[in-house]
Amino acid sequence: MNFNKVLDNVSIYEAGKPIELVVREYGINPKDIIKLASNENPYGTSPKVTKKIQEIAGNMFVYPDDSMYELKDALSNKFEVKPSNVIVGSGSDQILEFCVHAKCDKDSKVLMSKTTFAMYEIYAKQTGSSVIKTVDDEHNLEQFSAMYKEHGADIIFLCLPNNPLGECLDKDDVYTFLETIDKDTLVVVDGAYQEYASFKDEKKRINPKDLINTFPNCIYLGTFSKAYALGGMRVGYGIAQEDIIKTLYKLRAPFNITTLTLAAAIEALKDEEFVDKCIALNFEEMNRYEEYAEQKGFDYIDSYTNFITLKFGDLFSSKEVAQNLLELGVIVRDLTGYGVNAIRITIGSKEQNTKVFEILDEVLEKLK
Repeated sequence: MNFNKVLDNVSIYEAGKPIELVVREYGINPKDIIKLASNENPYGTSPKVTKKIQEIAGNMFVYPDDSMYELKDALSNKFEVKPSNVIVGSGSDQILEFCVHAKCDKDSKVLMSKTTFAMYEIYAKQTGSSVIKTVDDEHNLEQFSAMYKEHGADIIFLCLPNNPLGECLDKDDVYTFLETIDKDTLVVVDGAYQEYASFKDEKKRINPKDLINTFPNCIYLGTFSKAYALGGMRVGYGIAQEDIIKTLYKLRAPFNITTLTLAAAIEALKDEEFVDKCIALNFEEMNRYEEYAEQKGFDYIDSYTNFITLKFGDLFSSKEVAQNLLELGVIVRDLTGYGVNAIRITIGSKEQNTKVFEILDEVLEKLK
């Protein structure tokens, strides 16, 4: 059967391995598996969200409010924008898809960092667009500027902080760069981990209202999957000027998120105390990984997220480390596919991390 030829050049996104797969392949008790590959919040969902879901669980036969009025109103209040500046999607990556399909075709160019969220490239190639990447793995705005001057771009993706590496640009440097960008170029600022970055360093904070008012060609993306611990609910949002939002709505299917998703996200926004506590614990535990890397003599990327990237250099093969950890029940993300000899580890709970260090010691000793 023949399909659209542009799909011949599109890779399939590989999500982190689920616990169920590890149970099947290695016969490990599910209770003994530590999943630190998908950057989920290890402290679970806010108890207030759980209670709300239980209250409405009997209403699943009713379609959700497709206007998403209550959630959009809550987001507009949080970020001091109008509800008409907000679009909600099934995860923020659905908004990414809307942006690419609204702006790109086979003659378009999309600019991004060499090592960044894989779906940017996948969505771009679905439209037949040309993908332009910087040379460095981490975001380098000088290289972004040079590439933009040489090639131009219909869309620029800035992942702040960057997934899967964890580094983050300062807001002032981003703004200086944005001042040089043509107003017909859509700049997507992916803030999936912004809650973590702004907690760690105020210089990294991107304020959505200020961003879109200063640069009307920008859209800010956020998600409930990370700090708000709703990865299983799949809900994200975009904030932009009304003309951009209206265009993106032309690509949105009705009822693109669920009744449960709406209720969970609305309730999660009410419990900022839970979010702040989770983020504080995240960075306390991240310090332990930094100390561990220093003791073992390998590098790590200073992270502004809920994960850390450990770089092995010539010491170990990240592919071998990840596979050996997997066989012992610890799921991490090998970055070999990105061309980086490193593993990305979600920062788990104190108990999880203590166990990871013990198992990692065993693996590294074996691979010496």
